[in-house]
Amino acid sequence: MQNTVARHRVVYLTYTILDQAGGFFEQYDVPVGYVHGVNGPLFEKIERALEGRKVGDRVEVTLPPGDGFGEHKPELTFTDDIDNVPPEHRRLGSQVMFENERGEQMELRVTRIADGKLTVDGNHPLAGQTVKFVVTIVGVRAATPEEITNGMPADGGATPRIH
Repeated sequence: MQNTVARHRVVYLTYTILDQAGGFFEQYDVPVGYVHGVNGPLFEKIERALEGRKVGDRVEVTLPPGDGFGEHKPELTFTDDIDNVPPEHRRLGSQVMFENERGEQMELRVTRIADGKLTVDGNHPLAGQTVKFVVTIVGVRAATPEEITNGMPADGGATPRIH
């Protein structure tokens, strides 16, 4: 039971995210932690797949858009003349924070530059894709009452302390 993923236990894991084409989107080899079963940062389907697993287990979870990064929303994509964009953002992949009239902020990425036009997109880069998470459990320990309340390990989730 000590090394088993269950409610109110701190779980440390490493993970890889593969995009729809099977390419690497993100890989995290430094263990990150969360408190299991308290509405933490993991997608629900991943947390359910980890339930009852043990240290050393490798779990693969496929997430369609509805369970993962959501559908791609065309209304979050904007195209403008490149001359209206500051020079430091006239490159693919550049990220810029915009704020609307209500003070809401959104990060937009430059996704296309062509014919004197620049396109930015506020969708997550994996929106609309079915992705695969490959998760390896590297540590499990009991959570403290404070960690359960906060929903995160006291160490910020970055350093496994296995008891």
